[in-house]
Amino acid sequence: MDADDLAGIYKEIADEINIDTAIEIYRMLNGQQIVFPKRLYSKKYIHQYIRDNYNGKNIRKLSKELNYSDKRIRQILNKELYKDSKEE
Repeated sequence: MDADDLAGIYKEIADEINIDTAIEIYRMLNGQQIVFPKRLYSKKYIHQYIRDNYNGKNIRKLSKELNYSDKRIRQILNKELYKDSKEE
């Protein structure tokens, strides 16, 4: 069996990843409708990542890495900075 023996999305998965993964996904989820969220990371992770990686000048870099707008990164930073001052 190879990827060409699979139908639709399973063939695409086999081509992109591997046939064993495509078959496992079929076994786990066949018949279900699945919608994948646009965002990969949790809110908690995003906030922590920004806190850990912000150097005062790299909003643009962070926004590209996380697929957020510069404005949204600033909003998160303001919220995180406010949270720190509130805890003290």
